[in-house]
Amino acid sequence: MRKNAVTEFELEKQDFKIRLKRGQNGGATVVTYEDPQGVAYAPPPAVPLSAPAAPPPVPASNEVEIKSPMIGTFYRAPSPESAPYVEVGTEVGPETVVCIIEAMKVMNEIKAEAKGVITQVMIENAKPVEFGQALFKIRPS
Repeated sequence: MRKNAVTEFELEKQDFKIRLKRGQNGGATVVTYEDPQGVAYAPPPAVPLSAPAAPPPVPASNEVEIKSPMIGTFYRAPSPESAPYVEVGTEVGPETVVCIIEAMKVMNEIKAEAKGVITQVMIENAKPVEFGQALFKIRPS
């Protein structure tokens, strides 16, 4: 709303209605919702837009995370019939392939990029992953 200098916005579609109104200095002041029965709900408590984000959790030990370099689907093995690339306890090196991430029908091999032992698999097979999401934990050696 601030970007486009909009101070008030209202949307009404069939039995749903939402109204947003920007207050002084760009802060949100009014948000109302109405359901089909006409019951209005109070807005949730306002969270200041300038509030600092909580720092990411720090690993409790010296473990290193292998993170996803892209958005896609995580696969632990090269095919459904094959054994996983790595298991907990597997020693890996920087060039060891640990999984595949499918993005736009392209299978991308993900390498450990560190030397150590796999201590945890963070994602289930065939599940979607986000950029920067932890896939594995490694204890460096």
